[in-house]
Amino acid sequence: MAYCILVIDDEEEARESIQRRLRREGYQVETAPSQEEGIQRIRDAKDSYDLVITDMLMEQANSGVEVLRASVQRDLFTEVIVLTAYGNVSNAVECMKQGAFDYIEKNIPGVDPYDLLVIKVGQALERRKAALGTLRRLERAGLYGPGAVPKA
Repeated sequence: MAYCILVIDDEEEARESIQRRLRREGYQVETAPSQEEGIQRIRDAKDSYDLVITDMLMEQANSGVEVLRASVQRDLFTEVIVLTAYGNVSNAVECMKQGAFDYIEKNIPGVDPYDLLVIKVGQALERRKAALGTLRRLERAGLYGPGAVPKA
């Protein structure tokens, strides 16, 4: 199964590095350079993204939260990972309360953020796959409306 991932980051080098790394892992990766463009891509996409990776701080201090909200509004089962260079507990708590899969600091001493991200991406996509599988079983059993399950 080819998963589709959207990476939103206003720093070109970070965005392209994440894209290259995830493509090496076999993922289909699209990018957006801003909160506004990222949210527009989420809304306009033919099929919802399986995973959105977004920077926390772009045009606004809470850009990551806005991207998270747009993702969940489009598809409740799209997983979202929020990245930040300036982590703080209140931002992390807000993201998790809003439904983010994880909140990752880019500058953890002694940790390669790309290695950590690849691990978290795999975990997030497994969670999406499991959730959609459950919905399909409910749909087949007549316990959930037909056509309500997003494409995976």
